Amino acid sequence: QVQLVESGGGLVQPGGSLRLSCAASGFTLDYYAIGWFRQAPGKEREGVSCISSSDGSTYYADSVKGRFTISRDNAKNTVYLQMNSLKPEDTAVYYCATRYGGCGANFGSWGQGTQVTVSS
Repeated sequence: QVQLVESGGGLVQPGGSLRLSCAASGFTLDYYAIGWFRQAPGKEREGVSCISSSDGSTYYADSVKGRFTISRDNAKNTVYLQMNSLKPEDTAVYYCATRYGGCGANFGSWGQGTQVTVSS
């Protein structure tokens, strides 16, 4: 059974950091890209970052470039999203999702999400 489980969310002050984890089970991440998405209340879901399966190419939304870093540990079947210099506008539920091959559209399996709240 394919499953993705996010963790690491929480409440953090502006300027703080969090590291989100996306643990995969039921399949091997080696051949799959992982994307991170977020959805704030009243807003549409948006793509945040993605890491491809083959060469590890990474992609970031303009709003998080220079602050967020995506990485993968295939041995642990886990992808991480290091989030630094967090802003209140980063507050959202963060989801990870997977698709075969490289980053692109139509992600298949999704996790249940983890809440990130940036507030003083």
